[in-house]
Amino acid sequence: MAAHAVRGMSAPPEVVFNTATDPSRASAWLPEPLRGDGSPAAEIDGEELRARWDDTDWSAELRVQPADSGGARIELDLTDGAGGSGPDQLADEALANLVREVADNLQAG
Repeated sequence: MAAHAVRGMSAPPEVVFNTATDPSRASAWLPEPLRGDGSPAAEIDGEELRARWDDTDWSAELRVQPADSGGARIELDLTDGAGGSGPDQLADEALANLVREVADNLQAG
């Protein structure tokens, strides 16, 4: 099953992307099956920042783009290759957790 979730944030895209791809923060926002070592395959394509996490049955692709307000637009595609239930809720929860992590990162830094 596949799920797609979208969120906006007031943080700059680079801050969102760096927080999302920081292996030490992965366990705070990635769904359990994708945590592993937390290291994604990351790439920058023009203004879009992309990262991908793959496990045996699960995968996630995160895209972070600049938003008109100076913030970021975050998209997450989450796939459960095992055909389990609940990726929609997991995708929404993952982005909500990422938003919290970015806020914590901004307050700490």
